[in-house]
Amino acid sequence: MRLEQLTLIVDDYDEAIRFFLDALEFELVEDSPSLTNDGREKRWVVVRPPGVATGLLLARADGERQERVVGEQFAARVGLFLRVDDFQASYDRMRAAGVEFVTEPRREPYGEVAVFLDVAGNRWDLLGPRPSQ
Repeated sequence: MRLEQLTLIVDDYDEAIRFFLDALEFELVEDSPSLTNDGREKRWVVVRPPGVATGLLLARADGERQERVVGEQFAARVGLFLRVDDFQASYDRMRAAGVEFVTEPRREPYGEVAVFLDVAGNRWDLLGPRPSQ
C-alpha cells in the first residue's frame, strides 16, 4: 500500500506548474486534458519531487467553495513537508527563485526547518536531513 498523490487546489494550472518546476525543482509527471464529473474541460496535472512516487495533483479551483480554500487548505497550519538533502543550498536556491519564507531557518530535534508559502499560499516546512541518532 502507498499514498499515490494528494490534491492541492490552485488558482491557475500554468502558474502552479512554473512554481513547482522552477522554484521547487519538481518534475512534471502529467499534464493531460480531462473532464469534470459534469463534462466540463479541465486538466489532470501531477508534479512530484524527483525520485519519489507520491505526487501532487494540481487542481484548479472550480466554484466559490473551492476558490475560498485556495491557500487555506490546512487552515493556516503547515500542511506539507519537503525534506531535502542539503538544507542551506535548497533554502538559498528557493529564496533566489522568489519563494516566500515566513520563518527564519532554525534547528529542531528533527532537523533544520523553515516555513515557506507555495504559489497558492499554503504553508510548507522545508526540512533538512534528520540528525544522526
